[in-house]
Amino acid sequence: MSSNHPRILREHKTIDLMIRIYCQGQHRSEGAVCQSCQTLRDYAHLRLEKCPYQEKKTTCANCPTHCYKKSMREQVKIMMRYAGPRMMLQHPWYAILHLIDGFRKPVELPHKIKTQENE
Repeated sequence: MSSNHPRILREHKTIDLMIRIYCQGQHRSEGAVCQSCQTLRDYAHLRLEKCPYQEKKTTCANCPTHCYKKSMREQVKIMMRYAGPRMMLQHPWYAILHLIDGFRKPVELPHKIKTQENE
């Protein structure tokens, strides 16, 4: 499920910017991010692509469905604690939009209706 919706594309860009800020500040990378941060980036992109809420999603922190593995969720929290405040200085537009997204109410997903064919 690959989404080209502007909302999801912006989410990809936001996570990329945050990971770059974190990697440059914590791992002293220049240019490309280190392998550890690239792994986190790839995982975050995969989770975004599989997000059942897609363009109607809130921020992951406010989502009722936590789809990140616990270890990856912890890594993202650490990264965001570092990069979040720095986003306001380096990429204020993306930071503001991310803050606004956090006020979105999570939507309810329709439950799959079981039919005799699915049982």
